[in-house]
Amino acid sequence: MRACIRSTGSYLPARVVTNAELSKTVETSDEWIVQRTGIKQRHIAAEGELTSHMATAAARAALENGKLTPADIDAIVVATTTPDDTFPAVAVKVQAALGMTHGFAFDVQAVCSGFVYALTVANGMITSGQVRRVLVIGAEKMSSILDWNDRITCVLFGDGAGAAILEATEEEGRGILTTHLHSDGRHRDLLYTNGGVASTGKAGTIQMQGREVFKHAVEALAQVVDEALAATGYKPSDISLLVPHQANLRIIEGTAKKLDMPMDKVVVTLDRHGNTSAASIPLALHDAVSNGRVKRGYLLLLEAMGGGFTWGSLLVRW
Repeated sequence: MRACIRSTGSYLPARVVTNAELSKTVETSDEWIVQRTGIKQRHIAAEGELTSHMATAAARAALENGKLTPADIDAIVVATTTPDDTFPAVAVKVQAALGMTHGFAFDVQAVCSGFVYALTVANGMITSGQVRRVLVIGAEKMSSILDWNDRITCVLFGDGAGAAILEATEEEGRGILTTHLHSDGRHRDLLYTNGGVASTGKAGTIQMQGREVFKHAVEALAQVVDEALAATGYKPSDISLLVPHQANLRIIEGTAKKLDMPMDKVVVTLDRHGNTSAASIPLALHDAVSNGRVKRGYLLLLEAMGGGFTWGSLLVRW
């Protein structure tokens, strides 16, 4: 028994903020942002538009694309670092919005690695026989934890949500083949928020030492990519598409170069979405699926690193 991805869905807020617009409020420019990050624009949630609203919209899209109803779902796992409330979980709010009164729902918090973590949890529940279908969502309202006067961080992030429905399959060769998760809390001070429920009583804003984060990201992502290949015996040339976390174009290009992979085999949405944390991989995945870049039998490698530090990879046969 394996867990395969049946369908995907996404949601992006209507408001698009370009680099040119940001340059009117902070000391930056389109050239500076693009050169250092690859980002050209990002979507920003409207006032009153919450993480759960975006997550629900992405969930509904995934259900529609999979020709399923909420009654077909056994569990919901939401990866987010920007929940609506301290509690309840975003997942149970999505459950209620979908009209589900059965099953169970909970959140996973691993920042930018959250979707890979959530897929891994859902995969374990399916392969153990506990459930048959799990709705896995990555959703973030990163704009709510940004200091919009900080030219280093405010240009990086965006809002949105992506979803995937995992279901049990006995079809040989299909599904999630291997997952690898890591964390190292010693590096917490390199990427964090300066607030929290038990510390300041406020959410705080993102604080980041960019160069150090970049260095660790290159090393950590190389490690988990190697682990995924070693565990399955595949070669880099066997990978049909790389679906990386969308944080920085130079990091993405570095990973592709290590795999000797042309960029046309890499899914890049960073330029349009910015860094949407746990939502970035499902948004990129759905973008590739909806554009016909993902075909039956393709081997996809997902990889991400986030604050904590957390990092992980997942290899799936479509």
